[in-house]
Amino acid sequence: MLHGSLAVVALLSLCALLTAAPGAAQAAGNPVVVIDTNFGEITLELDQDKAPITTANFLKYTDAKFFDGLIFHRVIPGFMIQGGGMTETMTEKRAGAFPPIKNEASNGLSNARGTISMARTNDPDSASSQFFINLVDNKRALDPRPGSAGYAVFGHVTAGMDVVDAIAKVPTGSKGPHDDVPLKPVVIKSVRRK
Repeated sequence: MLHGSLAVVALLSLCALLTAAPGAAQAAGNPVVVIDTNFGEITLELDQDKAPITTANFLKYTDAKFFDGLIFHRVIPGFMIQGGGMTETMTEKRAGAFPPIKNEASNGLSNARGTISMARTNDPDSASSQFFINLVDNKRALDPRPGSAGYAVFGHVTAGMDVVDAIAKVPTGSKGPHDDVPLKPVVIKSVRRK
């Protein structure tokens, strides 16, 4: 009887796997990283299937510990928080940087609240280490459309959106030529694979 019950359970589990939503099994294998900040932890699941170049790039920076000690240097409530490139003195970290990557903004992922995207210059293929987390639905402004290459989404927050929202509330000001800089540094203590 016990063996028969186990066989039924195994068969039901197999049926559930076969009828699961497409991509569900692959999503389980997506890389997960934790951004540890002085405000708390933010856990991200990266979409390596839809954004393979961007995910690999972010993981290279993660594994090199490039992000450790940098800050979220641009915070705009109702829009996004940006980090991954500047020190507390608002000096861009260049040592250890990798070459810019191809823009994967047309991958079908959208700049919705809680997604992580690559920051870039006006050149669509200029993203390197800087990233941002969307505080609201920024699809209309940041997704690809005629005349705009868009910004590449490559994952989403799975835990710690309360930390993201807390960061979004810090007072900001100008520091040199930079606007929207937190007056109290929001430090990225580390970024690690989970």
